[in-house]
Amino acid sequence: MHGNVWEWVEDWYGDYPSDALTAPLGPSKGSTRVVRGGSWRDDAIHARAAGRDGWHPSRRYGDLGFRLAR
Repeated sequence: MHGNVWEWVEDWYGDYPSDALTAPLGPSKGSTRVVRGGSWRDDAIHARAAGRDGWHPSRRYGDLGFRLAR
């Protein structure tokens, strides 16, 4: 599943708190959304769930999308 496309997630991008947390929430507002997982055009180090970045919601590329879960 990792490595097909960067996956949009609901959180706004921001720094994680310094405390160790399980499933930390992002900031309540911002200008960039979190993307996770890397894509087919990235190095293998990005193809992991912990890999995250913040991209502007208007960004459109062939390596960015969403994943369906059933």
